[in-house]
Amino acid sequence: MQEFVPLTDQGRRFREKFLIRLGDVDAQGLLRLDGVARLLQDVATDDWNDTGVRSSDIWVVRRTTIRMIEGASWPRYLDRVSLTTWCGGAGAAWAERRTNLDLEGEGRLEAAALWVPIDPSGHPVRLRESFFAVYGDAVHARKVSGRIDRPVVPASAERRAWPLRAADIDVVGHVNNAAVWQALSEVVTPPLHSVSLTHHSSIERDDDVTLVSEPGSIWLTVDGTVRVSAQYSTS
Repeated sequence: MQEFVPLTDQGRRFREKFLIRLGDVDAQGLLRLDGVARLLQDVATDDWNDTGVRSSDIWVVRRTTIRMIEGASWPRYLDRVSLTTWCGGAGAAWAERRTNLDLEGEGRLEAAALWVPIDPSGHPVRLRESFFAVYGDAVHARKVSGRIDRPVVPASAERRAWPLRAADIDVVGHVNNAAVWQALSEVVTPPLHSVSLTHHSSIERDDDVTLVSEPGSIWLTVDGTVRVSAQYSTS
């Protein structure tokens, strides 16, 4: 079970406001899951750029877990939300980024994401000293596991093609994290109690992707190999 560490006064924190636009919501006006992923991705990028650290490393997300705060309502069209992000812990070659999404001072969503730095050749690298200098000693206090469990796909699950688009590809040359979350919108719509999506390996431009699903789970496979898996709960 994912642990959501609370925001503390130790270490760096970064806050930014975003207006939920028409392209972020579904037909009911609720913020889509890929819209949530884009906000998390954007505030993480803005935080890292704001640190002033210059590096050729690129951060890629391996796993993101999102949950709705008990008693809260799901964000919707034209809400001006505030995202606060900080580092919840680290391992040798990965770090956890925690993010809270609030509206008018009230918590709506919480997210915990496992990020990995890669060098220009695409290989994972250990966390640099500059990372710890920026995010503080509090990062050392909590060790985060980088373990990713191997998914098991039931033979009885439904299967259908999930065609890729040119707009899905990002600057790294892979299908972007936020674009991958659109697959969830094919089988489930917000509000959700919780959802966790894991990238087991990247999806490439020319991959022939199959969307596999059963209630509570989806998998994106290429030639029978799981590239992405997700589990969700609506209550």
